[in-house]
Amino acid sequence: MTVGWDIIAQRGSRAGTLQLHGRRPVDSLTVRTGDCYNARAFDARATTSTEVDKVHHYGSERLCNVVLLSHSGAGKTSLVEAMLFNSKAISRLGNPDDGTTTSDYEPDEIRRKISIGLSILPCEWRDSKLNIIDTPGYPDFVAEVKAGVRVSEGAVIVVCAASGVEVGTEQVWKYADERKLPCLVFVNKIDRENANFFSVLQDVQTKLGTRCLPIQVPIGSQKEFQGVVDLVTRKGYAGTPLQETEVPSSLLSEVDSHREKLVEAVVEVDDGLIAKYLDGEEISEEEIYRCLGEATKLGKIVPVLLGCALSNRAITPLLDAIHDYLPSPKERGVVTAVNASTGAEEAAEPTLESPLSALVFKTNTDPRAGKISCFRVYSGCISSNSQVWNVNNGALERVGQVFVLRGKTQEPVSQLEAGDIGAVAKLASTATGDTLGSRDHPLKLAAIEFPEPVLSMAIRPRSRADLDKMSTALPKICEDDLTLRVQREADIGEMLLGGMGETHLDVAADRLSHKFGVEVSMELPKVPYKETITVPVKAEYKHKKQTGGHGQYGHVLLELEPLPRGAGFQFADRIRGGAIPKNYIPAVEKGVNEARLEGVLAAYPVIDLKVTLYDGTFHAVDSSDMAFKIAGAQALKKGLADGQPVLLEPIVNMRITAPETFTGDIIGDLNSKRARVLGMTPASGVNVIEAQAPAAEVLRYAIDLRSMTQGRGTFTTEFRHYEQAPAPVAQKVMAQRG
Repeated sequence: MTVGWDIIAQRGSRAGTLQLHGRRPVDSLTVRTGDCYNARAFDARATTSTEVDKVHHYGSERLCNVVLLSHSGAGKTSLVEAMLFNSKAISRLGNPDDGTTTSDYEPDEIRRKISIGLSILPCEWRDSKLNIIDTPGYPDFVAEVKAGVRVSEGAVIVVCAASGVEVGTEQVWKYADERKLPCLVFVNKIDRENANFFSVLQDVQTKLGTRCLPIQVPIGSQKEFQGVVDLVTRKGYAGTPLQETEVPSSLLSEVDSHREKLVEAVVEVDDGLIAKYLDGEEISEEEIYRCLGEATKLGKIVPVLLGCALSNRAITPLLDAIHDYLPSPKERGVVTAVNASTGAEEAAEPTLESPLSALVFKTNTDPRAGKISCFRVYSGCISSNSQVWNVNNGALERVGQVFVLRGKTQEPVSQLEAGDIGAVAKLASTATGDTLGSRDHPLKLAAIEFPEPVLSMAIRPRSRADLDKMSTALPKICEDDLTLRVQREADIGEMLLGGMGETHLDVAADRLSHKFGVEVSMELPKVPYKETITVPVKAEYKHKKQTGGHGQYGHVLLELEPLPRGAGFQFADRIRGGAIPKNYIPAVEKGVNEARLEGVLAAYPVIDLKVTLYDGTFHAVDSSDMAFKIAGAQALKKGLADGQPVLLEPIVNMRITAPETFTGDIIGDLNSKRARVLGMTPASGVNVIEAQAPAAEVLRYAIDLRSMTQGRGTFTTEFRHYEQAPAPVAQKVMAQRG
């Protein structure tokens, strides 16, 4: 029989060594303040010491979920590596160039030297647990960013000291602002050539807002970077680890100037301090720190810090700032959920006693390990070896071992409480965006909103074996990444994979290869052209064949007339007097329907056409369904050839959003693509351009727009209608179809 203990080192108790006693002698372990241990004794067959699992439990007041956001290349992965090292979560400092970081562990990330998926990287700092979420900076992987922002209470916006605020920085700032997340700005790579903190600070305040105020200034810059000056205490800190040092006299005026602006801003959250400040009284350091925390959590101030992640300099003040200035789940407050039983809105409170509500924000499928679902607990708790209710699907899920992730490392825990983030393997019917809750009190959380794919490519297996595996592998990678879409284009016989850009789709193909052993190639999809006629015609065909014994005889007369665009295809009959027996009419219709799938111009399907069977003859012995089917098909082909056929091309509606400065370039490009601009709507420094364009001209528009607007433009497309293709286009298409 197994014997179990829970031993908790309470806050304020003295750290020391604890000896556990059970059926067998056990090892002693060191207990630290705030740690929780779950000891499981072996049964009588055990021959070694008791297994002891460290399973830190934290209330929602001692947690902070923070997402790292930036433009690609600003150094988020190096930064989180330094944070983990300084907090003793890891014992060795990894390097992205060597592929040794905790965060970037997937083969694609190591090979490309960029983050592709979000990573959950918990660490302990000053008796609290920080769940740091490292997200990709490359815009193609926006789904990971959206998921990370959705489950966080705060954000750290990382800016390169040499590059300043870039396109991606502005975009992720917008995502954080939409969620009203309190933010910190960290100016990284301060030791780089051309790094200039004060120039970058001005750039940050211009593009992200004047509420971005420094709480540090650098001592030295570029190769001469030594440390930082804390503006609240006016003390300098240099070295690794940071040690107090003298503030250079050349910096004193800069320190006083920025400190004055900081104090003036933070006292606004306290009416008493405003009066004290206006009276010229000194504001104490404790009062500044308190107001700075309140102002940051309210979003009135965004503290700006600086350092160098790669050389691990000035990183610990950032950990302190996250701990002190960004809110815990408890401080962030309740989230709104919907009771699936009553349809009424309810508050999901971040307490252990509340009904369970947990949002699955990421799914990772591995052929060997199975499906891993990452979740954030908003209320209640999830325990290992329990059952939960999938509120979205109305299904009971068996929860095995709950664990926390640190990159690819899994650390088992007995339970996760409100506010915490963890994972569980092999949930049967749960997908990203689903809510796990209680069957008796099913609270449903709002799902994550992901953007629609903007670029589609035709995906083809390289061998017959790959074809068989592709059908099962594609849905799995789309389940992992909800910005990927797979659809079958029946008219052109292609499987299309849609995503957020070329790199996104390349990575998807690589994942198919190394995760599922499926080798695929991708190319631009074919355009689903159609054909129709422009004038009414009549067509006749007599299928007559004598081969000895029963022959074949079917004779039909068809009337073809063009229909308005979008009317589709119609078949009717006006047979009177038994010219063709009724039992043969379905065979004629079948022949017509099969023949219309390949028009006479370029073998594209025929649409916007009405075909009427109005007469014909039959033979009492030789007529058959097959004979009338052949007659119907051949009559249609004759009619199409005589009806002045034309090629139709698909037209899509486009909605393009981009800064006003790029409007001229966008319109010029649209004109070159035979597009029609329908209108423009200015809104807050951007223009929303409505247009219609031939689908064939905008297959690569995601790439073109990104290039034209430096990545600042976004667009959506939607199929609108078919219209006649210009003669040069039609001739080119027909020549290609050969």
